[in-house]
Amino acid sequence: MSSEKDIDFVLRTVEERNIRFVRLWFTDVLGNLKSFAISPEELEEAFEEGIGFDGSSIDGFVSLEESDMLAFPDPDTFTLLPWRPTESGVARVFCDVYTPSREPFDGDPRNCLLKVFTKADKMGYIPNVGPKIEYFYSDSQHELKPKDDAGYFDLTPMDNANDLRRQTTLMLEKMSIPVQYSYHAAGPSQNGVELRFTEAVSCADNIVTARLVIKQLAAQQGMYASFMPKPVAGQPGSAMFLYQSLFSHEGENLFWAPKDYHVAHLSDLAQHYVAGILKYAPEFTLVTNPTVNSYKRFISTGEVPNYATWGRKNRSALVRIPAHKPGKHVSTRIELRSPDPTANPYLALAATIAAGLKGIEEELPLPEESTRDTFLLSQKELEARGIKRLPRTLGDAIQNFEESELMREVLGDHIFEYLVQEKKREWNDYCTAVTDWEREHYYGGY
Repeated sequence: MSSEKDIDFVLRTVEERNIRFVRLWFTDVLGNLKSFAISPEELEEAFEEGIGFDGSSIDGFVSLEESDMLAFPDPDTFTLLPWRPTESGVARVFCDVYTPSREPFDGDPRNCLLKVFTKADKMGYIPNVGPKIEYFYSDSQHELKPKDDAGYFDLTPMDNANDLRRQTTLMLEKMSIPVQYSYHAAGPSQNGVELRFTEAVSCADNIVTARLVIKQLAAQQGMYASFMPKPVAGQPGSAMFLYQSLFSHEGENLFWAPKDYHVAHLSDLAQHYVAGILKYAPEFTLVTNPTVNSYKRFISTGEVPNYATWGRKNRSALVRIPAHKPGKHVSTRIELRSPDPTANPYLALAATIAAGLKGIEEELPLPEESTRDTFLLSQKELEARGIKRLPRTLGDAIQNFEESELMREVLGDHIFEYLVQEKKREWNDYCTAVTDWEREHYYGGY
């Protein structure tokens, strides 16, 4: 819980900066950002008693008969919106959603991640995550119209997004979200931004914020920013890589081990964690890759995972172990390569961290490292080695998810049942689309 000192700081800042609007942020189950503004005079009451709103109008929340919800601002997430005027300014604060009886709402994705984080904390671990988000710029909201023909890390006059990436970085840093680096990605008009690692709940807040800032600044330049995983066949897709590690309460990276202990510098704890992710990946894929279009990205290019494997130099592995600088043990981490930026970050982090923690609880052994040669094996040979294939379609992902006891336990009945129902509807609509154009664009969302 936040202290009175945190709340007093926010209230004092609002008064000193002449903030006239405070936007309360939360997401629906699918990860869409929701917001409503209150006056500064209402903020103190919001911290103490919450602000009521109609939950029946939020996808995946509650029925008309149970519509009353309360939004409680988290003062630790308070920040000014730097693209708004400084005079009579605007601030935002993330909220936790509660029922009228002051119980955490089971349909609140942020609460879902908070529960996983609390579990890890009780086990003695602090989950840290750093995201790398890819996206496209376009002139049109309805189809990809590339702004350049630049490639990976290119710095050329044709990269029209240079200034836009710079503005995005500066804007995020004004909101206390450090950017590790930004870059032109592999596809035409494809870009990426990597945020500095932080504890898991703050990371999810930062992802939600970054997606809005990227779209906001693009719109100001007359462009459209899309997080669609695979907007164009034959071009690279967009991922949301998640760099994960567990720290102790004393700040020690618990994933590190000497190289003479493990070739990838992974401790026993880290090995169990990775094994848990590999075991449960087919079950959580619906959460990390939630759209029809997500599965158009899973093609064999050598850059996108198709199997639940791990490796060091193999970028087609589901989990890659990046090399860290000698002596910099704090950088030891895993790179989860399957998620895409359409995922609800709260649920994606809750599901994947829970899978890793389950691997620790079950003391799962880490399978043999996979190399490029692994993928020259036949399907039968891969299965003989115990290597699971990731779902190939949204329909496959739904089936694996629906049969998962872990996902029901982690997400809770409310979110679990809603996702099954909503994604079955989406998959059915896609499968029954009449024309090829409908099948290609019905859930494009470009």
